[in-house]
Parts: sequence; structure tokens; C-alpha cells
Amino acid sequence: MRHPAAGRMGAGDAGGRRRHGQSRGKGLCETPSQSIERNCTVADKTNALLSILKLQPVVPVLVIDDVATAVPLARALVAGGLKAIEITLRTPAALDAIRAVANEVEGAVPGAGTILNARQYEEAVDAGSRFIVSPGTTLEILEAARKSRVPLLPGAATASEVMALREEGYTVMKFFPAEQAGGAAYLKSLSSPLAGSVFCPTGGITAQNAGDYLSLPNVICVGGSWVAPKAMVEAGDWDGITRLAMEACKLAR
Repeated sequence: MRHPAAGRMGAGDAGGRRRHGQSRGKGLCETPSQSIERNCTVADKTNALLSILKLQPVVPVLVIDDVATAVPLARALVAGGLKAIEITLRTPAALDAIRAVANEVEGAVPGAGTILNARQYEEAVDAGSRFIVSPGTTLEILEAARKSRVPLLPGAATASEVMALREEGYTVMKFFPAEQAGGAAYLKSLSSPLAGSVFCPTGGITAQNAGDYLSLPNVICVGGSWVAPKAMVEAGDWDGITRLAMEACKLAR
């Protein structure tokens, strides 16, 4: 049975990114008078995504329950050196949190995670997301990514899923769920047969095992929630979160 991502749709790795405070329609790859197809090449989209993922070794993966915590949390992470921030669409507050961070936190590069369909993709872009992350890949999400200027980091967990995404033009992917799918040893085994593909492993990544992934030749960064523990967020311990972010930034890659 063919994997859902294997249909030829002409999707690229990403779709350009919106600058801080910039309205939709004026992204990296497009001006108001130019079309996406004419200006957003696969290379442009890939570079847009890579420029975000290369900002830091760890991308915070956040579940925000109270939108009031979004701005101080993002400011604490940015102060510690973690500018790219993934806010997952797992709570009703997620879109408002993305919007608040995009509008109010200087230096932050907000993204949306747990994107499961085209509607969520569009809503996240409208809220100010500058990159999109999905746990897996469907034809619907690939089509939404093809039409959008905002980069997609698609999820893959097997060699077949990676190969299917490569057929669509994707070389930058999320390896999820990393630990449960085989961990660093499994991902290392893909580096030679699937050379040219790079990953952001997410799922079960901690301060203790992040280095195992970051040492791999096919890993560009990792995603993790340990830099913003729920207890610290609820307590408003922003200085503590800044310290965790600074420690994460020191991880070698």
C-alpha cells in the first residue's frame, strides 16, 4: 500500500517566512505583485526552514494552557537564546498564544506544532506562525504547504515515510516520536542510505539524551519540552526558564 505522502503534488520543503509584525502576503518568497509559484522555489522554501532550525540546537516544544503565560514564557526563552519556539495546537489557547508571541515578543520566531489538517495550517499562519510542524504527513497537509509561504517541517518515523517525502521534494523533516521510534541509534542508521535528509528529532528528548542526537550527521536540531517545565511556567519562574534555555544553547551539534 502506498504511503499517503507518496502522491506527486509538487510540494516543497517549506514556504517562506513572515517577518516580525509583517502582514500575511508579504513573506520571504513573495511580494504583493508576485505569485507563490513564480518566486517560492523549493530551494527558497528549504532555506527559509533551515534558517530557522539553525538558530539554536534545541527548539522548545510548548503546550500553553493559559494565554497569559505565552508572552513572558517566550521572552524568557528568547533571553536564554532560544528564539525559534514551537507552540503546539493541543489547547484552546494555542492560536491566541502564537498571535501574542508574534506581536509582542521581539526576536521570537513562533511556530505551530501538532498541525493535523489544512484548516489548522491556515489558522496557524494567520495567527503569525513562521514555521509549521506536523507529527506525520498527509496529502492534505502537503497541499496546504504547497500553497503557503510558511515552511512545513513534516513528521516521519520510518525509512518509507522519509522516502515518500523525498519524492515530494522534502529534505528537512521531523523524526517523531524519536525515542519510541528507535532513538538515536535508529536515526543514525538512516544517515547513509538516506543521505541528504536531515532531521529535527522530537519526542522523548531530554537534557540527558539530546547530545546523542545532536552528535549525528543527519540531525540539525532537536525539539524538547524540558526547557519550559510545566511547574516553572505555572509558578512564573521566568528566570529559571531563561537559565534552562541558556544551558540548552550550550549543547554541541
